[in-house]
Amino acid sequence: MSNEKQVDSGRRGLLVATAAAGGVAGLATAGAFVSTFQPSERAKAAGAPVEVDIAGLQPGEMRTVEWRGKPVWILKRSPEMVESLKKTDNLVADPNSERNPTELTPEYARNQYRSRKPDILVAVGICSHLGCSPTTKLQSGPQPSLPDDWAGGFLCPCHGSTFDLAGRVFKNVPAPDNLQVPPYMFEGDTKLVIGKDEKGEA
Repeated sequence: MSNEKQVDSGRRGLLVATAAAGGVAGLATAGAFVSTFQPSERAKAAGAPVEVDIAGLQPGEMRTVEWRGKPVWILKRSPEMVESLKKTDNLVADPNSERNPTELTPEYARNQYRSRKPDILVAVGICSHLGCSPTTKLQSGPQPSLPDDWAGGFLCPCHGSTFDLAGRVFKNVPAPDNLQVPPYMFEGDTKLVIGKDEKGEA
């Protein structure tokens, strides 16, 4: 092989190697760039807002997401569930969310539904008694550890505290307060942002 052919072959090899390395670097850069759109686990733990697509959530279904290391429930209430809140008004301890409102309930959730929209409940799934996580008891009717006229809600298995489908605590149970409603807002009909509202990030 002539010296010219050896030089050309060497140049081609160098070009291929350089292009391949550039491609890998480009992909790495693009990957890093895309990842900046999603909050890191550390950012989530520190309280970065969490975006949730609820387009597929059906009436009677609940989804749990994490915000600041806490479980946040997103419940799409059926018309029957929404109607049940009228029945529990006289049975809950704080029907109008007047206790610790700045800590537990944003102004836009100080209503019978404890929410911006009657059918969507957003609440932190931690009992106000000792910090346990209640279990979902969404089905109405008689059930173990629940009254016969149970209208659906949540039961804390630790000491028996109960909450209705708006996260309002029932009377005469250990838990002193309603479940916390975190700051949140809607961006469109099906995108929910938890940890942020019109006042900014929590």
